Amino acid sequence: QVQLVESGGGLVQAGGSLRLSCAASESIFSFGALGWYRQAPGKQRELVATITRGGITNYADSVKGRFTISRDNTKDTVFLQMNSLKPEDTAAYYCNAKSRYAPLREYWGQGTQVTVSS
Repeated sequence: QVQLVESGGGLVQAGGSLRLSCAASESIFSFGALGWYRQAPGKQRELVATITRGGITNYADSVKGRFTISRDNTKDTVFLQMNSLKPEDTAAYYCNAKSRYAPLREYWGQGTQVTVSS
């Protein structure tokens, strides 16, 4: 069973930075794509950023220019560097991994809370 373990969340003031990490229990090359999602109270889970095996990245418009997703294949870890944080970035952040081949399988971490104070 694939395990994804997030870390790095916390409380930060607006304008500050945090770096989230997601450690996988197996080689991240085994996945088709990796990503970060977030869910604020009372809202649906939304895409934040994704990165493919080839390193192609995609970001939600709300975080473009402020967040950066990256991967360290030697450590089987995906990162989300978050700069210029805003109160509206407050949410539980979840790591996601999608299988490389059909049938599609998705794996989720347990989430890490990010709270941005104004």
